Amino acid sequence: MLSTEQVVVGNVTFEPGCHNNWHIHRADKGGGQMLLVTAGEGWYQEWGQKPVKLHPGSVVHIPTGVKHWHGATANSWFQHLAIEVPGENCSNEWCEPVSDDAYTKLEEEV
Repeated sequence: MLSTEQVVVGNVTFEPGCHNNWHIHRADKGGGQMLLVTAGEGWYQEWGQKPVKLHPGSVVHIPTGVKHWHGATANSWFQHLAIEVPGENCSNEWCEPVSDDAYTKLEEEV
């Protein structure tokens, strides 16, 4: 964690092939998350949408209530700053893992 006061900011590094579960950032007002990619190549995907390949300089704005996941490509380390957008009664809901089958097919989809 780079900051836990005012605005929560984490410096997150994924090894090749590593990714988080589907999850949702919740808030009664405001909230959400921003990803600022600083190194490597990664993926971002919203539920029901095609995955987006991320590179250094990519910025992702994730609204409250959007189910999504993010992580490294199979062959690259990936690093981003994860910024929690301030809001009221913010929480994270962790959901099911991204299936191995879906993850291995990413290169074919994009």
